[in-house]
Amino acid sequence: MPVVAVNMRILVVEDDVLLGEGLCTALRRADHVVDWVRDGQSAWRAVRGEAFDVVLLDLGLPQRDGLDVLTQMRAARIASPVMILTARDGAKERVKALDLGADDYLVKPFDREELLARLRALHRRACGHVQQVVEYGELRLLPASRELQLRGQPVDLTRREFTLLSFLIDQAGRVATRSAATQHVYGWNEEVDSNVLEVHIHALRKKLWPELIRTVRGVGYMVPAQPSC
Repeated sequence: MPVVAVNMRILVVEDDVLLGEGLCTALRRADHVVDWVRDGQSAWRAVRGEAFDVVLLDLGLPQRDGLDVLTQMRAARIASPVMILTARDGAKERVKALDLGADDYLVKPFDREELLARLRALHRRACGHVQQVVEYGELRLLPASRELQLRGQPVDLTRREFTLLSFLIDQAGRVATRSAATQHVYGWNEEVDSNVLEVHIHALRKKLWPELIRTVRGVGYMVPAQPSC
């Protein structure tokens, strides 16, 4: 059975530079958008300020332990799925982390393919079912397989275009700033051209219809609350 492609925005919280770099590389090769922080305080600021599909959380972190971050996340009702990645392999540690609100627990060293499979499973559980369908007028988006249909006909989008369109439709009726949209598609540390977002917007308008995405001058972009097609 083929592996279903799922594009996620993932926060990696890992203080080991070599492991962190390896994780980010593997996740980006699997088409995920990845942000990386190296201490517990930065992790808390990140999850408090932005939405992530999954948080990969080490436990032994500088400034604040991973379990403290997890506890504060759940106390603040931040529902992003959390997978613990740690060298702590005792049963008591696993039970404590799961009881505090972790969704999965993987002991280092781990197999890359197992990690990716567990991430897909977390995403399915978070969505509530295997194949979520998002409908907007005559558009149908299937995020799990990254498919788009317009009036029942498939529309070929790049991965970045699909991610951007999904982000804008999820916020239909609200303005998405250029910064927020760019970070959702590319993450914090990827170097991108200043006009890259405009290129994706132009392509989406051309492949779909011009009025789908409105430009809010000086702020960003918006998909209308009510579809025009």
